[in-house]
Amino acid sequence: MRMLLPFQYGIRAMRLLLAIAAAHGWFLKQLDVDNAFLHGDLNEEIYMKLPPGLQPEFSNQVCRLQKSLYGLRQASRQWFSKLSNALVSIGFKHSEYDHSLFTKSQNGSFTALLVYVDDVILTGNSLSSIEYVKKFLHDTFKVKDLGDLKYFMDLEVSRSRKGIHLCQRKYALDILSDTGLLAAKQCSTPMVHDSKLLYDSSAPPHDPTAYRRIIGKLLYLTNTRPDISFVVQQLSQFMQHPTIHHYEAAMRILRYIKSAPAQGLFFPTESSLQLKAFSDSDWASCLTTRRSIIGFCIFLGSSLVSWRSKKQTTVSRSSSEAEYRALASTTCELQWLTYLLQDLQISFIQPSLLYCDSQSARHIALNPTFHERTKHIDIDCHVVRQQLQAGLFHLLPISSANQLADFFTKALESATFCKLHSKLGVMNIHSPA
Repeated sequence: MRMLLPFQYGIRAMRLLLAIAAAHGWFLKQLDVDNAFLHGDLNEEIYMKLPPGLQPEFSNQVCRLQKSLYGLRQASRQWFSKLSNALVSIGFKHSEYDHSLFTKSQNGSFTALLVYVDDVILTGNSLSSIEYVKKFLHDTFKVKDLGDLKYFMDLEVSRSRKGIHLCQRKYALDILSDTGLLAAKQCSTPMVHDSKLLYDSSAPPHDPTAYRRIIGKLLYLTNTRPDISFVVQQLSQFMQHPTIHHYEAAMRILRYIKSAPAQGLFFPTESSLQLKAFSDSDWASCLTTRRSIIGFCIFLGSSLVSWRSKKQTTVSRSSSEAEYRALASTTCELQWLTYLLQDLQISFIQPSLLYCDSQSARHIALNPTFHERTKHIDIDCHVVRQQLQAGLFHLLPISSANQLADFFTKALESATFCKLHSKLGVMNIHSPA
């Protein structure tokens, strides 16, 4: 059972919560709600046909539902509404910035709850408060106590005194097994340096459906694998009409995953709580639409909590405009993470640090006299200057050689790929010492 879109948004909140839990030594528990959708109350009249085996007295008889059932469009909404009301009744506050997050602060104890359909993560600094919430949920809905957080929605969580490791090893191995590549030859990078082949016209693969299935699975794997985000974003553009080159590129990703299926994020215990972001853009890199690729990555101390590789929705008329649009996207993400940290009552260091290697983009953000030259940029992109003046972040220069966001905007040579990869805070805990 999985609501994909909310989970894609909520996974960023989960990564942030795990990074904070590692830094503060919070407890991490997991619960599973039995028959979650059956707990929902219906606020409208809904009728259904009689189930097979039940003989009606009249041919036109139907059943009126008193409670929610699996398969109803209203089921998930009604279940979440009932859970939310129950949590609010015992003092939890519903976050305005991530609807899957609930927080409670009382007498020096802090408890946070993340919910995804019927799976619940409980964390906080007080074990007694967590036990109280567990008992309340069990008495109200009947839940299974799964103990310490270890496996959640195909995400594997391992904890030690040094920190928390988040990966999808089993999920990655299942992909390799389904595609018959468990014994395949490994490769050191997920994408060849010259990506122009992706835009060459060639024959379609033998089974286009298999290509779409692989890319769909890889999209979910990017939740813990920032190293494949760019290439998966590139290949996902060709789902409708893939070619042999696209299929071969997907196979290369799988052979790269084969080299380290347990690669994942590491959130160290010794980490500050200052947000640090890197923003970059590759101007007009799409040979078909001439749109630019934006990329950013955001760290909480030493923990990578958010990243993105995405094609811009409009064509940028200059590299400065492309870089400035990337800054706007990064600024919005920084602001959202700042709001989440406030909900989690974290005393974080402000302003955040935002690194950009484009001098012209920095000048546009810092110098209002550039306004006449930037009228063609959408007004919403000027959120960068607005938040910069409000003190949300410091905009700092960085050399292109040290720009970590390059990882999310272009295909890199092997040496550069390995150099930047080592700085992302990823780790394979199953590799030999």
